[in-house]
Amino acid sequence: MKKEILNYLFISIGSVFLAFGVVGFLSPNDIATGGTAGLAIIFHTLFNLSIGTLFALINIPLLAVSIKYLGKYFALKTTIAIILMGGFIDILAKGFELNALSNDPILATLYGGVLVGAGLGFIFKGGGSAGGGTIIASIITSKSTFKTGTVMLVLDAIVIIAAGFVFNSVELALWSMISIYTATKLIDLILTGRPNEIIVHISSDKPLSELGVIINNMMNVSGTIVKGNSLSSTENKDIIFVVVPKNKLNVLKHIVKTHDQQAKMIVMEASELLGVKYSSN
Repeated sequence: MKKEILNYLFISIGSVFLAFGVVGFLSPNDIATGGTAGLAIIFHTLFNLSIGTLFALINIPLLAVSIKYLGKYFALKTTIAIILMGGFIDILAKGFELNALSNDPILATLYGGVLVGAGLGFIFKGGGSAGGGTIIASIITSKSTFKTGTVMLVLDAIVIIAAGFVFNSVELALWSMISIYTATKLIDLILTGRPNEIIVHISSDKPLSELGVIINNMMNVSGTIVKGNSLSSTENKDIIFVVVPKNKLNVLKHIVKTHDQQAKMIVMEASELLGVKYSSN
């Protein structure tokens, strides 16, 4: 219960940060961020509707068709995050009538990107998502061989191109690109402490083959079971070697601890991954 309360606290804090970045820096300067938040800013310029309302209207249909891909528990947290983000955006914009905190494009881009990235990082840390690009990427990757990161990159590129046309400015589109890059770095920093890939070694006194199948099925990631012995050579000491996306590290922890409370996990940074993808054995 305490962990769940902490998760929802992370989601709430993240929603406030994201709303503050959008209303205080990005939207007043016609700078878009990635995903559906960026689309909401663009549609706000076109139709003059509130960003919070547009954000919810874009995400709710996507969320409705994606429950089977995300799972009901994850979908619930994502729904709460979407409602909170949309609500806080409208409260700051309409209730408090928050004006642009800076009209300098450099400051607006950097501070807006930092706040949006911090917000998304806390939301991911709480086990939710900001919907939109995450949902679309989950659906596409489940039906194709494309990687989640590749799909997200394409979706963000579409948002940047759309921003350039709507705002009639290549320069604003370039600022949007910097905003997205800044946000991505803050997400990495909050989730892992450093902006690198994650390698995880898992050891347990229980058989690891069952745990390997669970990880592969639930997270759609692959790895290797390394056969070995203890230093005294008196017992078997097998290890699971797996590379996971940063925003799935907490999910992996939950799966491992559910399987074996005494299991050991070593989390390492991977600054560069070369060669073929690791496969499960």
